[in-house]
Amino acid sequence: MKLKAIPFLLASTIFVTGCQQNTNNAATPNIQKEDAAIVVNGQYISKSALDTLTKEVSERVKGQNYPKDKLIDQLIKTELLVQEAQSKGLDQTPETVERLAMMRASVLSQLAVEDYIKSNPVTDADLKAAYDKQIADTAGGTEYKARHILVKDEPEAVAIIAKLDKGADFATLAKENSTGPSNTQGGDLGWFGPKQMVAPFSEAVAQLEKGKYTKTPVQTQFGWHIIILEDIRVQTPPPFEAVKAQLEPLVQREKLTNYLDSLLSSAQVEILVPVTEPAPVATVVETVTEEVTPTSDTVTETIEVIPAAE
Repeated sequence: MKLKAIPFLLASTIFVTGCQQNTNNAATPNIQKEDAAIVVNGQYISKSALDTLTKEVSERVKGQNYPKDKLIDQLIKTELLVQEAQSKGLDQTPETVERLAMMRASVLSQLAVEDYIKSNPVTDADLKAAYDKQIADTAGGTEYKARHILVKDEPEAVAIIAKLDKGADFATLAKENSTGPSNTQGGDLGWFGPKQMVAPFSEAVAQLEKGKYTKTPVQTQFGWHIIILEDIRVQTPPPFEAVKAQLEPLVQREKLTNYLDSLLSSAQVEILVPVTEPAPVATVVETVTEEVTPTSDTVTETIEVIPAAE
């Protein structure tokens, strides 16, 4: 299998190469020779740096064995460029100092998050509580299975309804006329809950009898719809074990949000710049919105029980 190319200087964003002679930066590690893997113009590059790069590259190329000599070559070239930049004083410019400070802040904030997660792991009790809350919010709901034909204007929708009145097949008309992404499936939207569709669409579906289609076109921001209701069922949430893994990142995110809120509530913060931007010159902006529809029972159930994070 051919190895994926690793862009040069990828390593420079992963770790810091240490040197004994650089005393201008207190954050630079003082590496001893016995801990070094490479020495470049008297500057030591640690074995741990090589190990870190090896791990990072392995993850990027999905576990393939990237040649060690290539990794060492990247480390050497990165160190040579670092030395070149330092010799020209590029590390002392205000822009560089600011960028390095931002990188340091990014690393430290990530370490703080990792430390919090390690100290406050998501428990089964947390996951079960989140699951029970989701179930309580959706218990007893109704799900619909429907197809639709989406067209750009009302006259075209009316003409399609006339064909349906004469006995035309709904799925065939959807494949031939619908502009929605479900057209290749004959307009099939699968199972969905009312909140998964825009209000006019959901309201029209709720008023239909099983096996009936809308006799007048339904307008939404996407265009004009003809909808046929194929089936109705009481919403049945998936079992806890089936969605447990999906709940974990959501619960973890909620815990982190609460943690950050607690830090903010006890901090003294003063914003010294305007928060709102000046009003721009009036322009006409056209927004294009694409239709998104469920594709399977599993997806529908997951969306309903575990809403996507906003």
